[in-house]
Amino acid sequence: MTRILLIVGGGIAAYKACELIRLLRRGGHDVRCVLTDGGAHFVTPMTLAALSERPVHTSLWDLKDEAEMGHIQLSRQADLVVVAPATADLMARMAGGVADDLATTLLLATDKPVLAVPAMNVRMWQHPATRRNIATLRGDGITVLEPDEGPMACGEFGPGRLPEPHAIVAAIEALTGTPASKPAPSLAGRHILVTAGPTHEPIDPVRYLANRSSGKQGFAIAAACAARGGRVTLVAGPVTLATPAGVDRIDVETAREMADAVTQALPADVAVMVAAVADWHVDAAPSKLKKDGGAPVLALRPNPDILATLGASDRRPRLLVGFAAETDDVLVHATAKRSAKNADWIVANDVGGDVMGGDRNEVHLVTAAGAERWPDAPKSEIADRLADRIADALR
Repeated sequence: MTRILLIVGGGIAAYKACELIRLLRRGGHDVRCVLTDGGAHFVTPMTLAALSERPVHTSLWDLKDEAEMGHIQLSRQADLVVVAPATADLMARMAGGVADDLATTLLLATDKPVLAVPAMNVRMWQHPATRRNIATLRGDGITVLEPDEGPMACGEFGPGRLPEPHAIVAAIEALTGTPASKPAPSLAGRHILVTAGPTHEPIDPVRYLANRSSGKQGFAIAAACAARGGRVTLVAGPVTLATPAGVDRIDVETAREMADAVTQALPADVAVMVAAVADWHVDAAPSKLKKDGGAPVLALRPNPDILATLGASDRRPRLLVGFAAETDDVLVHATAKRSAKNADWIVANDVGGDVMGGDRNEVHLVTAAGAERWPDAPKSEIADRLADRIADALR
């Protein structure tokens, strides 16, 4: 068992600490949390306490803890101190040896290895002051991970995103030499076909029909299947997400292009049809439609039904999983869809709110045995759970 002291810094990525704790606890490891003042703006002590099953420490001035020199004990009892997210401010204070709150005081007092996991705006990450601080920390023996690259909450794109919890777990494993999580069920030797994102159906050279799908859930499922050793083909509609490690990606725009790409990717052991495929297309105008000609009349034509086509195909994957994005009577529509499309499972969700663009999801898994509810969780957690179920079903 690895004893981990997790310091949660003040950044929007602090929510990922919740999944990190879950993964570590799933492996039977002890996690104690220190929540900074900034971190408390994004996650609550109660949340971290519930996940870690330990009291959460927030203040250097807790009379009971500090009567027993609590910050010294915290800093010495861990096998590894993890700072995630490590903000630019927190790393600057670490590099300068500042000890003005509980987090920085115990970091100065610890004699154990320290892993810093940065998360910040791309300009802050690239600033000379931050680069100097990182060099100082590494020179002091602190392990500083490189951040991920991609879209950020501030709207910019580049390096600075907090690495995904699975990557942080891998770094912890490397530093401690002990497994930080139970082995996930294997998908080695299996070909998993995943679709993700929206499709864009052109109206003219500058306009198109589309929907609000971000592709995040599908990309997370592709990543989870690849992490379990599967050979993953991801057919992606127009999204700006980074390709998950170990995944073969095929980019398409329209539903007809997606249908062709899916057919060409067969055979597959599993097909997980997550993409929000447009139901209709129009015969696109060769040049931009002008508004002075009045509102155009769009003749909608049906797009290929990719899930139903796979369900009826003689090349049908052994396990066929569809998604149902609904706004009412979710289970009624999902159950009917499973039967109509000849799918094995339907993952159904209510897409009200920001589900189609957000980072969390709440779903029902509808199978021949009935429906089970999976509570609200990060999309990566939903993906992990689904990938485990897929592996178990194939075993």
